Amino acid sequence: MAITINDQQDIEKMRIAGKLAAEVLDYIAPFVKAGITTEAIDKLCHDYMVDVQHTIPAPLNYAPPGHTPYPKSICTSVNHQICHGVPSDKVLKNGDILNIDITVIKDGYHGDTSRMFYVGEPSIQAKRLCEITYQAMWLGIHQVKPGNTLGDIGFAIQQHAHKHGFSIVEEFCGHGIGKKFHEDPQVLHYGRPKTGLKLQAGMIFTIEPMINAGKRHIKQLGDGWTIVTKDHSLSAQWEHTVLVTEQGFEVLTVSAGSPAAYTS
Repeated sequence: MAITINDQQDIEKMRIAGKLAAEVLDYIAPFVKAGITTEAIDKLCHDYMVDVQHTIPAPLNYAPPGHTPYPKSICTSVNHQICHGVPSDKVLKNGDILNIDITVIKDGYHGDTSRMFYVGEPSIQAKRLCEITYQAMWLGIHQVKPGNTLGDIGFAIQQHAHKHGFSIVEEFCGHGIGKKFHEDPQVLHYGRPKTGLKLQAGMIFTIEPMINAGKRHIKQLGDGWTIVTKDHSLSAQWEHTVLVTEQGFEVLTVSAGSPAAYTS
């Protein structure tokens, strides 16, 4: 496992890329309302990234081994879609919940973040799922400091989700990020304390729990990308890119419109 330890120059570039990714989510927020299609959201984000920020949308034509190139600039996962939802002519309706996942490349460095959005007024269960998932992400982030392990992060997330009767998707995880979109380590959202890789200052990775209202089991749709819950239950995800500092952590994907950090 080749883990990148970033120097000050890398970290500064990652701060810029992370903030830009978060600012795309700030920009798109007012457009997320009933009647818009996820394809229209993709087009707005694409144009903002390319024309305003002069960033590159990392997902566009991204093709890991065994996959066809991803056809859009962002991922939009609605309701029971867990992740990698491909924007389409699907019209958002009142009560939907939507994850928008943004990754930009700026000066060769990747900024990666996602947020949940409510379309109108969601159900009590949908709202609770989104809130618990957000809290779980932050409880994982609070475990980030030199000497702690990846297992500490996963355990904090898993415990919070299970306590509230929700399940954790195990097939997808956070990841190291920098000059590459996905690199080591894999950051699982479940685990045992004091197990797994020991954290060191200079590591940068994403924490992005996917939490289901029903069972954890998943299936892939025919487009080869979109992942949904097998039992059609709702799913939520939040994502930040996090730097391990000498003292603890720094969240790199924060902008003016980011929701406030959760502290238990």
